[in-house]
Amino acid sequence: QLRSTFMTKILFIFFQVLIKEIRARRVKSLVTDAFFLCQTRIKHEDIDMETLNCMYQCSIVLCTTVIHHSDLYLSYSSIFFVVIGEFPDEERDPVYVKEGQGAVLLCAPPKAWPQEVTYRWIYNEFPVFLHTDRRRFVSQKTGNLYISKVEAQDAGNYSCFVSSPVLGKSVFSKFIPLIPLPPDDERKYPADIRVKFPDTTAMLASNITLECFALGNPIPHIVWRKVDATDLPANHEISESGAVLHLYNIQYEDVGGYECEAINTKGKDWHKAWLYVESAPEWAETINNTQIDIGSEHTMRCVASGKPFPFIRWYKDGYMYGKGELKFSSLTFDDSGMYQCVAENYWGIKYANAELRVIACAPTFEFNPVKKQLLGAKDGRVVIECKPRAAPRPRFTWTKGKELLFNNSRISIMFDGSLEILNATKNDEGFYNCFAENDRGKANSSGYLTITEATSLTVAPEDTEVQVGEEAILRCAASFDPMLDITFIWAIDFRVIDFDMEWQHYERVMVGNGTGDLRIKNAQIWHEGRYTCTAQTVVDNDTAYADLKVFPFPLPILYYTIQTRHYWALYEDDWRNASTSPTFLDGTMERAEVTDLYPWMEYQFRIIATNEYGSGEASIPSLKIKTWDAAPVVSPTDVAGYGGRNGEIVITWTPVQPWYFYGKKFGYIVAFKPHDAYDWWYETISDPETRRYVHRDSYFIPTDEDFQVREFQVKIKSFNLKGDGPYSYTKVIYYPRDVPTESPTDVYARPVSSTEALVWWLPVVKYWRKYDDPEPGANRIFVPAAVNQTRLENMLPDSHYLIEVRAFNGAGLGPPGEHCEMFTKRPHPPRMWRYISWTGKWLYVWWDHISYDIFGNISFPLYYKVMFRKTGYIYGKVYITGWHFMDFPMPQVGDYELMVRGRYEGGDGPVRKIRIQGKASMITPTLSLVSLVLLALCIMGLEI
Repeated sequence: QLRSTFMTKILFIFFQVLIKEIRARRVKSLVTDAFFLCQTRIKHEDIDMETLNCMYQCSIVLCTTVIHHSDLYLSYSSIFFVVIGEFPDEERDPVYVKEGQGAVLLCAPPKAWPQEVTYRWIYNEFPVFLHTDRRRFVSQKTGNLYISKVEAQDAGNYSCFVSSPVLGKSVFSKFIPLIPLPPDDERKYPADIRVKFPDTTAMLASNITLECFALGNPIPHIVWRKVDATDLPANHEISESGAVLHLYNIQYEDVGGYECEAINTKGKDWHKAWLYVESAPEWAETINNTQIDIGSEHTMRCVASGKPFPFIRWYKDGYMYGKGELKFSSLTFDDSGMYQCVAENYWGIKYANAELRVIACAPTFEFNPVKKQLLGAKDGRVVIECKPRAAPRPRFTWTKGKELLFNNSRISIMFDGSLEILNATKNDEGFYNCFAENDRGKANSSGYLTITEATSLTVAPEDTEVQVGEEAILRCAASFDPMLDITFIWAIDFRVIDFDMEWQHYERVMVGNGTGDLRIKNAQIWHEGRYTCTAQTVVDNDTAYADLKVFPFPLPILYYTIQTRHYWALYEDDWRNASTSPTFLDGTMERAEVTDLYPWMEYQFRIIATNEYGSGEASIPSLKIKTWDAAPVVSPTDVAGYGGRNGEIVITWTPVQPWYFYGKKFGYIVAFKPHDAYDWWYETISDPETRRYVHRDSYFIPTDEDFQVREFQVKIKSFNLKGDGPYSYTKVIYYPRDVPTESPTDVYARPVSSTEALVWWLPVVKYWRKYDDPEPGANRIFVPAAVNQTRLENMLPDSHYLIEVRAFNGAGLGPPGEHCEMFTKRPHPPRMWRYISWTGKWLYVWWDHISYDIFGNISFPLYYKVMFRKTGYIYGKVYITGWHFMDFPMPQVGDYELMVRGRYEGGDGPVRKIRIQGKASMITPTLSLVSLVLLALCIMGLEI
């Protein structure tokens, strides 16, 4: 549909084309300037129909070259054909699988359009459908049936059932016999993920589904998580016994990696893929109808949001005109016309239309003459406006009577033609005439200026204190010119008081013509604030303010709270409520006993009083005091150890925290003995930070007659000058006879980032770069025997690594297993540019998406992390956004830090931050800035 003030001709091609023409795969235009495109072929009736998606373009032919309406743009329509094919007639082969193992039945569905179909499986006969559970899963992406652990009851015939909700038609395959075989043994299998979700790009506000299912015996348990986040998004839902993750109303903050982990008692497997969110263009700034003088400068700008970033192009009167931003240095009549701004990306297109009209005319005061009667206040500032309609902009001159006026210290002609008079006096009264002239003509207009007495407050309100329920009067009086009317305006905390609505508490007291007192009746706590009185006439005004303090009735204290802070407090305000005796401290008490304190600890105390109105300020902290010492009650934890070579026994533990020392000369007593011995051996450790003790004795060296390992019992207790604490639990450690004889198997590794990788199965791991590093110089990591995975760090980005796993005991390393090869990811780019601007209330941060090319591979940021925290604090609020800009409230008090970094496939970008000082002033960033004058251009990135 086209609306235009000119005659138009519309040409449109309807879908009336012969089948033989469509089968030719390209249909020529039936009429000039109109066409349609067929993206795929179709067959009809006796021929299988696949997919048809034809797009029609409406072509507009105008009888004139200028279009005078803003609703004109090219539009498209789409026609879709719904079709679903049939399964082939060939018989399906039977599937043989042992009980306890996993099985996959392939659906191999026929082609369908649209592709939104649902899958179910028929069991033995129609309409008996298979019910899914933790053991059985039907993928709605492929239609395949997955059975994590086959049981005897699964024997039968299965048929894949495909339904098209749009077409209302269903088809099903030939039956597939599933024949379970008796198992050879009761072997268990670790989890093995077979249904994996790919990297997904979703539209903003759309819904997506991620599938993850694993085979294994026992049946695996599926766990979902979002990478670098504590929880899944709030808009998620998990169904199909954990195998399906639904994300609804996708937003940019949902961008990131999603991981599913399948776990059973034999092992675990996991899969990770990334979710990207994109959107069609939306206008952030658009154009409007504009009328502007000939010869003027003018800029037409359209700004659109969207992902990928929209491309902007322009049309003028239906013809391609330019890209980006339109700038006119000197407008002419040829620049007049209908402009259309088009923002387009992969997902859509957006239009904005406006008319630009270039005008030229002689000056005229017909629509906006100078006011005939002008008023100005004595000693004040007077502005006489002169705003004729003229194009191009005219030259202005002013006269007072017959005197030509020139700019001086008191009188000046402003850019818009208005006349400004400072410190006006009675001598400035008279007729003023404004003359406007351009190349097309001239005009003038005049008015008479009268100078009145200035309005001035003679009695200003004063600061007042009042108790709740009492009455207060704030005085306000002013002198003014008797020929003018005056009014008094009262406001509290810059909110104007409405005397009609708030008559119960506020009343205006008009004693004389120049007074406007404010009476506050039955004052309440919320009436407290700053009151402003403004005496105003049509010429000028004067303002004064005063503060009202409302005190509540003195109420008795209900209870006290005692707070403590000890020497090891994390920060200065780490005050905690103390345990007291009695527990409740009522308002009549003057002393109390604080209990449950750490012995031999330095403390400070403070007290807070509370009544019906709430809690008051805390008292000044007391002097620091130290509690008496006592015997320790906490023993070391994580006691462990192993036997080494040449009669060594290595004993390890986690030291006691300092606040549990309870006294001077704190240390540990390590007790150990062979399992079959009666007496314990003791060793005293005087350093409280010690974590390890090694004892050497040739008696421990095993002989040929000894069994494989020797057992030792170990326990540890703490002590100080006041006595000994309790022993820890007794731990059994082993002294090996020889190094391990078997190598680990099933070694697997995968990269996590450009410098990290996960490896498992591994009691000991070493890794080196293939071809670049010698094997003897490989890096090594030791992990406990009960751990079957570890993280390798500080690896080189984009490198080829070999990984080796060995068993280890105190006697040495066992034989190596097979080498596992892997490649680390590409590194993150070194830096990104950031731009910062600020106003009095808001701080705006934005940056450019930066791609980088390393070894021919282009990478873009996945998302960004932004932290805004107070300077000196460890924690702050972290935002995750897919946008490349954010805004924050400008802090009013204190210093803050703003940190930003990007997340890339190879890991996080480097840390960069700036510091922001309260009251809207910017100080030098902690890292290098190119220039604060140039809008604080700086390097971006952060470590969160």
